[in-house]
Amino acid sequence: MPLTVVDHPLVSDRVARLRATSTASAEFRRVTAELSTFLAYEAARTLPVEETTVPTPLGVDAAARTLPERTPLLVPILRAGLGLLDGVLAAIPAAEVGLVGLARDEETHEPTPYCLRLPAELPTSAFVLDPMLATGGSMAWTCQLLRGRGVRDITALCLLAAPEGVRRVSDELPDVHIVTAALDEGLNDDAFIVPGLGDAGDRLYGRV
Repeated sequence: MPLTVVDHPLVSDRVARLRATSTASAEFRRVTAELSTFLAYEAARTLPVEETTVPTPLGVDAAARTLPERTPLLVPILRAGLGLLDGVLAAIPAAEVGLVGLARDEETHEPTPYCLRLPAELPTSAFVLDPMLATGGSMAWTCQLLRGRGVRDITALCLLAAPEGVRRVSDELPDVHIVTAALDEGLNDDAFIVPGLGDAGDRLYGRV
């Protein structure tokens, strides 16, 4: 399955901080942004580049590779996905941003859309941002939406993933690449990732 678990000391250090109950919201937001930048580096590894040259201060041209003018669309799934947005934009500052708002039914654990804000003309690639890939319902729903609007290359960026969520996305959209900082044991009876880090939205922005 197209799954990358980023194995790096800087990543594992941030994951440990996010898991800790002692990490308050302000620190949680800062660490989430740092970790999402690391994930973006890995997700961007296969982005197409353009061959060009740039003039240097020594009066010679140097061969260079640059990103094309239109980079992947960033699609945070509200509200928790916003916590990853600034970190990914730090790596890809020219990226356009769309928004998808999904509410989770606490009985069925299936998503219900309440907000869709996407550019009229979508690029051919997108990064979907959601801290927790738990059941996979929200991620699969969003990726299906983008695929239906012509986005061919989709990468899911998640802080943590559960095997159940990875399976669902891979079964429904086998070519979606999942990039995560950790693959946890599984889900509890309330469909929360275990050991996880709690409710990412509440820890980022407070309980609502």
